[in-house]
Amino acid sequence: MAIYLDYNATTPTDARVADAMEPYLREHFGNPSSGHTWGQRTRQAVDRARRQVVTLLQAEPAGVIFTSGGTESNNHAILGAARLALRERPVGHIITSLVEHPAISAVCDSLADQGVTTTAVRVDAAGRVDPAEVAAALRPETFLITVMLANNEVGTLQPIREIAELARSRGILSHTDCAQAVGKVPVGLRDLGVDMISLASHKIYGPKGAGALVLRPGVELANLMFGAGHEGGRRPGTENLLGVVGLGRACELVGEDLAEEIVRLSALRDRLQTTLLAAHPTARINGAEADRLPNTLSISFPGRVAGEILAELPDVALSAGAACHSEGVHISHVLTAMGVPLEYALGTLRVSVGRMTTEQDVQDGGRRIAEAVSAAPQHD
Repeated sequence: MAIYLDYNATTPTDARVADAMEPYLREHFGNPSSGHTWGQRTRQAVDRARRQVVTLLQAEPAGVIFTSGGTESNNHAILGAARLALRERPVGHIITSLVEHPAISAVCDSLADQGVTTTAVRVDAAGRVDPAEVAAALRPETFLITVMLANNEVGTLQPIREIAELARSRGILSHTDCAQAVGKVPVGLRDLGVDMISLASHKIYGPKGAGALVLRPGVELANLMFGAGHEGGRRPGTENLLGVVGLGRACELVGEDLAEEIVRLSALRDRLQTTLLAAHPTARINGAEADRLPNTLSISFPGRVAGEILAELPDVALSAGAACHSEGVHISHVLTAMGVPLEYALGTLRVSVGRMTTEQDVQDGGRRIAEAVSAAPQHD
């Protein structure tokens, strides 16, 4: 029987979300921007979804820009801020961290030939950013600080409120990629104090290909695309009605039982951790010293190679912290930034439980992983 323990990579669409979307596939097909009855009916669905997003994220309806997912949201936040900043002066500066998703780091890198430099601050052994290092990296031309709320590999939570307060005191925009965090910890625009939050639908059991960029009132960004006046004139193109409806319903479901789900996920994650450490006491938990997502476990088995462990688990969905290629072994940039020793980094697995994970999944999965580690070759 297949066991799915890779919920940080992707998630199935919740049946309740699919049910909410279904009428807009078969019955309500009008263009939400049209003035006729069919269009107004679907416009109401888009407006409802917008309210569902802002209720979860403590925002205002006018601050929600529906997008194609977390990557577009991150691109819009960074590139939109950069285009405005470069209108004021020919150079600019962004502060980020060494453990960001490529949807942040690659976007920042793309601005190098436009006069924008990027400082990626270090993290400690638990994967945490030090706000003091962010402060030390500030320059007169800094216009944006973007640091993810929760790391997608080890689950470490960052001190976003402190970073946002620093940015606000200097008149600098702050943004946080919350794709991994929403649905696993409380996330709110007001509570975090940031100017912008990125959200991905599929990370909260909504449909793939949908997301949102949520802005604090008064925040302005340059557009990435141009056309008609959809999304308040900020993102042209006919709305992805199915994706928007699904994202809204997914946000509503998160808000209904988040506190209970945090407790449940933490218990499942900790049970897996206990099982694996009991079987392999020399293993180490990456990020254990920091506050972490309740569902994420990054565990390293010294002397093992993650790919060889996974080869013993063809019917268990997991992620590896290192990938072997013909040209050598690539250790993830997150583990590298954390200074995880090579002998541990090579044998790193990420296990992430989710809404559909059962006690039986954890029991069977923990046993299978422990057995696979024992069966994998031991390297000196």
